[in-house]
Amino acid sequence: MTQVIIELEANPHKLEIIRHNLAYYRTQTHLKKGFLLAIERFDWVFAACNNMDEICAQIMADDYIGNRLRRYPLLFKGILAP
Repeated sequence: MTQVIIELEANPHKLEIIRHNLAYYRTQTHLKKGFLLAIERFDWVFAACNNMDEICAQIMADDYIGNRLRRYPLLFKGILAP
C-alpha cells in the first residue's frame, strides 16, 4: 500500500484510475457488503478531501475508513501498472 501512496503522490492524475475502479465495481451485482462499504467510504474521502496529501493520509490512516479502504486492494488496481 505504501507503493500505491508513493505512486499517487508522484502522479496525482492516477486518482482517475481509482475513480474508474469505483465506478466499475459499483456496477457489479455480486459484491459483498464490505466491498460496497469500502466503495462508499472512498466516495466520502473524495468528497471531503481537497488535495492529494489529505487523500493519501486518509487512505493510510489507522482508523475505520483507512482500514476499510486498505482491506480491498482491487480498488487500487492499475495504480502500479506501468
